[in-house]
Amino acid sequence: MALQGPQKTVVQLVGVVVLMGGLAWASVPFYDWFCRVTGFGGVTGVAEQGSDTVLDQTITVRFDASKERDMPWQFTPVEREMEIKIGETGLAFYEAYNPTARPVAGQASYNVTPYSAGAFFEKIACFCFEEQVLQPGERVEMPVTFFVDPEIVEDRDGKYVHTITLSYTFYEIDLPEGYAALETGDTAGAGTNTN
Repeated sequence: MALQGPQKTVVQLVGVVVLMGGLAWASVPFYDWFCRVTGFGGVTGVAEQGSDTVLDQTITVRFDASKERDMPWQFTPVEREMEIKIGETGLAFYEAYNPTARPVAGQASYNVTPYSAGAFFEKIACFCFEEQVLQPGERVEMPVTFFVDPEIVEDRDGKYVHTITLSYTFYEIDLPEGYAALETGDTAGAGTNTN
């Protein structure tokens, strides 16, 4: 029996809602993959080792830190900017401090500006690759190792970039299971901070 009138309309609307929900769900991983491959939106690359080529040309890298409104940590770059040769491996530190009386877990999101530099900014190691847990009153310096790919000087837009800003935003996440006991006062089985 074929659906008629209002029943057919309801079925069609439900089908559209399900289709749109599926597309929305699939768009997040697809967009993330697209940004990582192209550097779109200032997403950086990840490299296993430094560049084989170091140019005489230099570039300034600025460091920016922010946090979501409810994140209780203090979070700042140790050094506001550095000048490095293109292709040279740089090492910068960010400092985080937990002023609260409880352990707090955080995860950092990041990007670079201008966005055209994203495809050429390569991270070798970064605190942002894993979640961080700070104990009450704990202060840590967290490193990021990076380089600017020499191919930037051949890129149509990238060759005009003289300053890159690396920005991190920390947001609070749920404590890992090993740390949940600390909030209840039971220290058995609690892990240690891994940076």
